[in-house]
Amino acid sequence: MKKTYLLFHNLLLLTVLVSFMVSCGSTKESLAISSDEEQAFKQVQGDTITISSDKTEYEIIIIEPGFNVWLSSIAKPEGYYSQSFLENRNYIMVLEWNNRVLQPSRFDPNLYELQINYSSQIDYGYEVNYKLYNYFIYFQRKYNQRLGPFVPRI
Repeated sequence: MKKTYLLFHNLLLLTVLVSFMVSCGSTKESLAISSDEEQAFKQVQGDTITISSDKTEYEIIIIEPGFNVWLSSIAKPEGYYSQSFLENRNYIMVLEWNNRVLQPSRFDPNLYELQINYSSQIDYGYEVNYKLYNYFIYFQRKYNQRLGPFVPRI
Protein backbone atom coordinates (compact mmCIF):
# COMPACT_ATOMS: atom_id res chain seq x y z
CA MET A 1 0.00 0.00 0.00
CA LYS A 2 2.81 2.40 0.90
CA LYS A 3 4.57 1.69 -2.42
CA THR A 4 1.39 2.43 -4.36
CA TYR A 5 0.89 5.68 -2.46
CA LEU A 6 4.50 6.72 -3.11
CA LEU A 7 4.22 5.86 -6.80
CA PHE A 8 0.94 7.79 -7.06
CA HIS A 9 2.47 10.74 -5.19
CA ASN A 10 5.55 10.76 -7.46
CA LEU A 11 3.41 10.57 -10.59
CA LEU A 12 1.23 13.41 -9.36
CA LEU A 13 4.29 15.50 -8.53
CA LEU A 14 5.81 14.76 -11.95
CA THR A 15 2.56 15.72 -13.70
CA VAL A 16 2.37 19.00 -11.80
CA LEU A 17 6.02 19.74 -12.56
CA VAL A 18 5.64 19.03 -16.29
CA SER A 19 2.45 21.12 -16.46
CA PHE A 20 4.21 23.97 -14.72
CA MET A 21 7.18 23.80 -17.09
CA VAL A 22 4.93 23.73 -20.16
CA SER A 23 2.89 26.69 -18.94
CA CYS A 24 6.03 28.69 -18.14
CA GLY A 25 7.48 27.99 -21.54
CA SER A 26 4.37 29.16 -23.35
CA THR A 27 4.46 32.61 -21.74
CA LYS A 28 7.84 33.38 -23.31
CA GLU A 29 6.62 33.97 -26.82
CA SER A 30 9.22 34.58 -29.45
CA LEU A 31 8.49 37.19 -32.04
CA ALA A 32 8.40 36.00 -35.59
CA ILE A 33 10.05 38.66 -37.73
CA SER A 34 9.14 38.51 -41.42
CA SER A 35 11.70 39.12 -44.15
CA ASP A 36 9.96 42.42 -45.04
CA GLU A 37 10.16 43.53 -41.44
CA GLU A 38 13.81 42.47 -41.25
CA GLN A 39 14.52 44.62 -44.32
CA ALA A 40 12.90 47.63 -42.63
CA PHE A 41 15.04 47.02 -39.54
CA LYS A 42 18.19 46.94 -41.68
CA GLN A 43 17.58 50.39 -43.17
CA VAL A 44 20.50 52.70 -42.50
CA GLN A 45 19.28 55.84 -44.20
CA GLY A 46 17.57 58.05 -41.65
CA ASP A 47 13.84 58.48 -41.61
CA THR A 48 12.38 61.47 -39.88
CA ILE A 49 8.76 61.13 -38.90
CA THR A 50 6.89 64.05 -37.43
CA ILE A 51 3.91 62.97 -35.39
CA SER A 52 1.50 65.80 -35.00
CA SER A 53 -2.12 66.68 -35.36
CA ASP A 54 -3.76 69.71 -36.93
CA LYS A 55 -6.22 69.73 -34.03
CA THR A 56 -3.59 69.84 -31.29
CA GLU A 57 -0.34 71.65 -30.64
CA TYR A 58 1.52 68.44 -29.81
CA GLU A 59 4.32 67.03 -31.88
CA ILE A 60 6.77 64.17 -31.65
CA ILE A 61 9.73 63.86 -33.98
CA ILE A 62 11.17 60.38 -34.50
CA ILE A 63 14.47 59.93 -36.29
CA GLU A 64 14.77 56.20 -36.80
CA PRO A 65 16.04 54.47 -39.94
CA GLY A 66 13.41 52.11 -41.32
CA PHE A 67 10.46 53.29 -39.24
CA ASN A 68 8.71 55.06 -42.12
CA VAL A 69 9.04 51.96 -44.33
CA TRP A 70 7.84 49.75 -41.48
CA LEU A 71 4.90 52.04 -40.69
CA SER A 72 3.68 52.14 -44.29
CA SER A 73 4.25 48.47 -45.15
CA ILE A 74 4.15 46.35 -41.98
CA ALA A 75 2.04 48.14 -39.32
CA LYS A 76 -1.71 47.72 -39.09
CA PRO A 77 -3.47 50.50 -41.03
CA GLU A 78 -4.91 53.60 -39.42
CA GLY A 79 -8.36 52.84 -38.07
CA TYR A 80 -7.45 49.28 -37.07
CA TYR A 81 -7.20 50.22 -33.38
CA SER A 82 -9.55 52.44 -31.42
CA GLN A 83 -8.17 55.65 -30.01
CA SER A 84 -8.86 54.47 -26.44
CA PHE A 85 -6.86 51.26 -27.08
CA LEU A 86 -3.93 53.31 -28.40
CA GLU A 87 -4.10 55.78 -25.51
CA ASN A 88 -4.13 53.00 -22.90
CA ARG A 89 -1.20 51.15 -24.44
CA ASN A 90 0.77 54.35 -25.05
CA TYR A 91 0.33 55.42 -21.44
CA ILE A 92 1.75 52.10 -20.18
CA MET A 93 4.66 52.13 -22.62
CA VAL A 94 5.51 55.79 -21.98
CA LEU A 95 5.70 55.10 -18.24
CA GLU A 96 8.13 52.25 -18.83
CA TRP A 97 10.11 54.24 -21.40
CA ASN A 98 10.53 57.18 -19.03
CA ASN A 99 11.47 54.83 -16.21
CA ARG A 100 14.26 53.43 -18.39
CA VAL A 101 15.49 56.89 -19.39
CA LEU A 102 15.99 57.64 -15.70
CA GLN A 103 18.11 54.50 -15.21
CA PRO A 104 20.98 54.81 -17.72
CA SER A 105 23.18 52.41 -15.76
CA ARG A 106 20.53 49.70 -16.03
CA PHE A 107 19.11 50.38 -19.51
CA ASP A 108 21.00 51.29 -22.67
CA PRO A 109 21.14 55.12 -22.78
CA ASN A 110 21.61 54.91 -26.55
CA LEU A 111 18.14 53.38 -26.81
CA TYR A 112 16.43 55.45 -24.10
CA GLU A 113 17.74 58.96 -24.61
CA LEU A 114 14.90 61.36 -23.88
CA GLN A 115 11.78 61.27 -21.78
CA ILE A 116 8.39 61.46 -23.46
CA ASN A 117 5.94 63.96 -22.04
CA TYR A 118 2.60 62.15 -22.40
CA SER A 119 -0.44 62.66 -20.21
CA SER A 120 -3.55 60.52 -20.08
CA GLN A 121 -5.50 63.72 -19.39
CA ILE A 122 -4.76 65.20 -22.83
CA ASP A 123 -6.45 64.24 -26.09
CA TYR A 124 -3.56 64.07 -28.58
CA GLY A 125 -5.82 62.86 -31.36
CA TYR A 126 -5.87 59.61 -33.26
CA GLU A 127 -2.87 60.20 -35.55
CA VAL A 128 -0.45 61.08 -32.76
CA ASN A 129 -1.54 58.05 -30.71
CA TYR A 130 -1.44 55.75 -33.75
CA LYS A 131 2.08 56.70 -34.76
CA LEU A 132 3.43 56.72 -31.21
CA TYR A 133 1.96 53.28 -30.57
CA ASN A 134 3.42 51.92 -33.77
CA TYR A 135 6.81 53.42 -33.00
CA PHE A 136 6.77 51.58 -29.68
CA ILE A 137 5.89 48.32 -31.48
CA TYR A 138 8.64 48.93 -34.06
CA PHE A 139 11.17 49.80 -31.36
CA GLN A 140 10.37 46.73 -29.25
CA ARG A 141 10.55 44.37 -32.20
CA LYS A 142 13.70 45.87 -33.69
CA TYR A 143 15.68 46.10 -30.44
CA ASN A 144 14.13 43.08 -28.71
CA GLN A 145 12.76 45.15 -25.82
CA ARG A 146 9.56 44.87 -23.78
CA LEU A 147 7.87 48.10 -22.69
CA GLY A 148 5.03 46.51 -20.80
CA PRO A 149 3.22 43.26 -20.17
CA PHE A 150 2.09 42.87 -23.80
CA VAL A 151 3.92 40.98 -26.55
CA PRO A 152 4.67 43.55 -29.29
CA ARG A 153 2.74 41.95 -32.14
CA ILE A 154 1.72 43.32 -35.47
